[in-house]
Amino acid sequence: MATDMQRLVGMSEDDEEEMGMGVKDEDDEDDDYEENGGEHGNVSGMVEIDGGSGIGTAAGDNSFQQHHQFQEQVGTPGGGTRRSRPVEEKERTKLRERRRRAITARILAGLRRHGNYNLRVRADINDVIAALAREAGWVVLPDGTTFPSRSQGQMPAGGNSTVVTSSSSHVPSQQPPSVSLKGVASGYRSPLEYSACPSKGVFIPSPSPYDLSSSSRSQTSMLGDGEVQRDNPPVIGGSIDTINETQIGDIPPRLPERNFAGTPYVPVYVMLPLGVINIKCELVDPDALLKQLRVLKSANVDGVMVDCWWGIVEAHAPQEYNWNGYKRLFQMLRELKLKLQVVMSFHECGGNFGDDVCIPLPHWVAEIGRSNPDIFFTDREGRHNPECLSWGIDKERVLRGRTAVEVYFDFMRSFRVEFDQFFEDGFISMIEVGLGPCGELRYPSCTVKHGWRYPGIGEFQCYDQYMLKSLRKAAEARGHTIWARGPDNVGTYNSQPHETGFFCDGGDYDGFYGRFFLNWYSQVLVDHGNRVLSLAKLAFEGSCIAAKLSGIYWWYKTASHAAELTAGYYNPCNRDGYAAIMEMLKRNGVSLNIACVDPHSLNQHEGFSEPFADPERLVWQVLNAGWDVGLPVISENALPCLNRVSYNKILDNTKPVSDPDGRHFSSFTYLRLSSLLMERQNFTEFERFVKRMHGEAVLDLQL
Repeated sequence: MATDMQRLVGMSEDDEEEMGMGVKDEDDEDDDYEENGGEHGNVSGMVEIDGGSGIGTAAGDNSFQQHHQFQEQVGTPGGGTRRSRPVEEKERTKLRERRRRAITARILAGLRRHGNYNLRVRADINDVIAALAREAGWVVLPDGTTFPSRSQGQMPAGGNSTVVTSSSSHVPSQQPPSVSLKGVASGYRSPLEYSACPSKGVFIPSPSPYDLSSSSRSQTSMLGDGEVQRDNPPVIGGSIDTINETQIGDIPPRLPERNFAGTPYVPVYVMLPLGVINIKCELVDPDALLKQLRVLKSANVDGVMVDCWWGIVEAHAPQEYNWNGYKRLFQMLRELKLKLQVVMSFHECGGNFGDDVCIPLPHWVAEIGRSNPDIFFTDREGRHNPECLSWGIDKERVLRGRTAVEVYFDFMRSFRVEFDQFFEDGFISMIEVGLGPCGELRYPSCTVKHGWRYPGIGEFQCYDQYMLKSLRKAAEARGHTIWARGPDNVGTYNSQPHETGFFCDGGDYDGFYGRFFLNWYSQVLVDHGNRVLSLAKLAFEGSCIAAKLSGIYWWYKTASHAAELTAGYYNPCNRDGYAAIMEMLKRNGVSLNIACVDPHSLNQHEGFSEPFADPERLVWQVLNAGWDVGLPVISENALPCLNRVSYNKILDNTKPVSDPDGRHFSSFTYLRLSSLLMERQNFTEFERFVKRMHGEAVLDLQL
């Protein structure tokens, strides 16, 4: 029996002996309490488990042994000495305690491995109870105060108002609101009343039954494919511990689910790994990839998405294109009858959350940049960012006699000619055109390389000579040459709005110069998108083309929306900053791609002041701006998603039940193919999600 127990729990006989030393059974403690007239010392009944292995902490054992020695020296109220228990009884007590701790260790290990509970390393029974309470929708504060969330009831009067925190992405004196993290950490909206900006009249869906928290923050620095910068570990049950991806699992939610049987068919695509094609344009590990693709096909996935990297295909010399690796990949996909979405990636890969490979811009472009660094975006301190080319050279012949837009067009035209047959037979279903950093239409205002961390407001990126020349022309045309400069009171990358004179309430952003500058800055973004997409429309005539926007949702509840302004989205509380972008996309017949930020999968940071974040309201503002002009909308998840609660939230966003016009997304792309997704339990949940996206019935629907 001892051997079996050791194998299950993962501990040695010496470990068991260590756990059993100096520990009394609860029944014996009650006897001692009665014998000592109720003056028994405070002995904690909690058992700390080190890493789920069942090893008691040394501090706990020493404390208990000191207490045991003290009790043996204390007389009873009647003056007699304390009764000494027989040796056999003590041995039985030790055995019972070993068994109890072994059971506790197995419970904790099972919850971590199979139940989606990311319990801290030195978890105790309080952590287990708190996790179960949070899964049931309750709020548990660090001091143990427990009450229903707002979805169940109001916080009790006089309750502790401390906000519990648990992203990318794109993660205080006052901490951001908590979000539910995979069935463990559930949050609530802080009772603090925010000075929220006025509503812009967007359609807001009815609250989803999957919203375990009434508000979400977000830690996520939306970098990359809307991804999140995770610099700090999440807080689970009031403790800090880094989440290991192998601990992520799925448990059936106890929340009611919508029945999507009979709803419109929404195609599901899966993003391939960033490094599926290496820097030599070779397909990496085709045999392993083929096995994974066959598994995806068995789940009736419609297709995959892959990045075509400019830095790989045109790496060594202008207009010398190498498509070999992509040819082999596309042929493999066509044989499996999987459709393909292709991203024209004109940016650098590496440095953002989720980037597991490094793919720089072409070597010949880097050589030009060494002699003329102004081809890259530049901040106020003169730091250049080689992540992508500055939009100031869109019409400047500084790339070996070509402008930037000509370089983009030649690349897209080469792709169209090389894979003409794949277009003709409909195998390539969509082309997404990269328009900036991480492929998104935005400025690289939140640059990790320059020290940015969430929730900093970022910095304007308009200080290369070409952008400044455009600013001077705009100021001269306006008749105010003194305005040919960037604002000087905007703080730094990690400033907060109220710390600056430009972004604070009533700040210069809403003055005459501020409105001029922001109009120019945002118009450069729109003009760049229009130039590149009009050429993409010409290169891929007759094909579906998409453009991706970034979700910069932190500081959304402030008046200035500072983080959006530095990213190029002129969207303060008194202006719809996305309308002009949608009109431009509509003129070019382009679909809108926006990442859905699931608040329950966001990884929060401790130590930040409230970033006034509202990812859901931002997504709905952008979504409605697109739908108002009749744009088809596609979407993807901003963060890796493996649990049913997050899948249900994506389904609600994809097919909003309360939309009066019955609109829905045209397709959904899952981020991303990995060995973790291929694990049996995770893939079973993903397969269930695909069926519901396709409008099929599932047998285990919880109504």
